[in-house]
Amino acid sequence: MQIREKKKIGLVLSGGGIKAAAFHIGVCLALQEKGFRFAGGPRDLVRHLYPDTDPLTVRLYVGSSAGAFVSAILASGYGVESLIDSFQLGMGKSSRFAGRPDKKLQPLSYRHLFSVNGRSLLNYLPQSWLSTPGLVGGLEALLKSGLKINGLFTTKGIEHYLRKYALVENDFSRLGVELYVVATQLNHTRKAIFGPFSESMKNSTTKHINYSTISEAVACSTSLPPVYAPTKITRPDGRELYFYDGEIRETLSSHIAADQGCDLVISSYSVQPYHYTEEVGSLHKFGIPVIINQALYQVIQQKIAKHIEWDQQQKEIYTVVDQFFKDEQLPDLLRKKILAILEKKIHMRPNVDYLYIHPRAQNKEMFFADHFSLNPKTLETIVRIGFKSALISLKSYNL
Repeated sequence: MQIREKKKIGLVLSGGGIKAAAFHIGVCLALQEKGFRFAGGPRDLVRHLYPDTDPLTVRLYVGSSAGAFVSAILASGYGVESLIDSFQLGMGKSSRFAGRPDKKLQPLSYRHLFSVNGRSLLNYLPQSWLSTPGLVGGLEALLKSGLKINGLFTTKGIEHYLRKYALVENDFSRLGVELYVVATQLNHTRKAIFGPFSESMKNSTTKHINYSTISEAVACSTSLPPVYAPTKITRPDGRELYFYDGEIRETLSSHIAADQGCDLVISSYSVQPYHYTEEVGSLHKFGIPVIINQALYQVIQQKIAKHIEWDQQQKEIYTVVDQFFKDEQLPDLLRKKILAILEKKIHMRPNVDYLYIHPRAQNKEMFFADHFSLNPKTLETIVRIGFKSALISLKSYNL
């Protein structure tokens, strides 16, 4: 892979809470160390600061859940150092918006992350519980009538933080780069992709949405149940739709970057199941939360591995067919027709290369860290893991 010769670079960031965001920050720092630039901001500013001829410049972002938050900040024109300061790590440079030295990114706090879902909590103890008829039917009926909390918190604080303190431009179409935010439609089986589409479209598996603001889209993507309640978006015709976490239906959305013309897709994901070590021992002694965490990580990692394996198999099939026609000296026109059919049928893009960055199994600090902690020491450790993980993935390329 000749990275410096790539024409359009996309960055795909997956979810996993604050822990994933910190990992992505470390990855971006390593990419920056290797010469990559992160274009972002309004269209005129991007045109001035990031000429199309600049190599190693990321011009497209795809984010899901925590990755959507980081992607929105970068696409808005803030540098990686701004993200470091926004998480109050105290290890970066001054937070500045590209081209606007007076624009600073406000620190992120638990107040922004956790807005109590007050209205839903009130439904937990309905008035019917206080009367005798409400108890008819036993415990099961009691739980069905009363346990109607759709989430402990809402993403209103996250949306407010982005809209008021972070985003200089809250319209996808006004950015000088492409930004796509992934969520899941609650009352359907569709994946939802928010972005600068010319029109909103849908099919049986995917819904493309262009009527949401960036802050609303990120709020939808970060609505992880049962921590957060689903987030509502109102369509132009007044109909209300609900969305939640973008990682639920599909874990890695690198295909979105390829669909939009990227020939290099860099994907960062923070999920890595624990592998046994003598130092730590077996997870069975750590209790239910850790075991559940390992189970979820195994499910997610398996989905990612299958996704990567399928991409590799596609490229191998394409290469074998191409080489067979050349070795057998078959007509070149026929070879091109067959390859074109393959590209269409299996959605193969032979010019697209993928680079996947993730923690190693040896990074036990990454596995055991809390997903929603803003503790500076914890986050600094995770940022360093992300930084080293990216350098390991990049070391085989001439950068």
